[in-house]
Amino acid sequence: MMHGVRGFFRFAHIDGLIAADPAVYARLPKVQHDESRTQGLDRLELIRFLQVAQTLTVHHGALAFLLGINTLRASEAVAVRIEDYAEILRGHRVLHLVSKGNKPATMPFTVPVLRVVEAWRGQRTSGPLVLRPTTGRPIDRRDAYRMVARITRVAGIPRHISPHSLRHAAITNALDAGVPLRDAQILAPPRGPPHNRAL
Repeated sequence: MMHGVRGFFRFAHIDGLIAADPAVYARLPKVQHDESRTQGLDRLELIRFLQVAQTLTVHHGALAFLLGINTLRASEAVAVRIEDYAEILRGHRVLHLVSKGNKPATMPFTVPVLRVVEAWRGQRTSGPLVLRPTTGRPIDRRDAYRMVARITRVAGIPRHISPHSLRHAAITNALDAGVPLRDAQILAPPRGPPHNRAL
């Protein structure tokens, strides 16, 4: 409503109908959203989602594990390159990525994720990790949404699930499984710089 009021007076002033804009310094109220509208998955649904993804194609499996276990955002998952997870740090294979806000981040690859992406990678040593199932070209965010929708449909999950839903599900299920809050926070936004990430 305040946007409408400010716009009304701004254009009235521009059109010369009033001498000055009385709302130019009006501050907009902050709107707090109590809870996210993102629909997540419970533990059994997430397990079914991951299992079904692997039965479709190796592409779907790799994407599903990056989103549903390593909690990557869609933009982060589609940008993963094979050379981004070549380093071993403190006994863990780690993934280097550019997170939200162009912040560099490093996170450990869990064993299930590493197993799936390595099986998909095959003999390739560089280049984009997840490719389009039909053309073999790198996927984009729209492809990621379409692939998630297909897995959801085949898995029989009766509601809309987005890549961000999987991120929520992974963090929520980690907490439900008894993962310490400190460790779960590592998965949650915002991602910190590499030296602040626990391994």
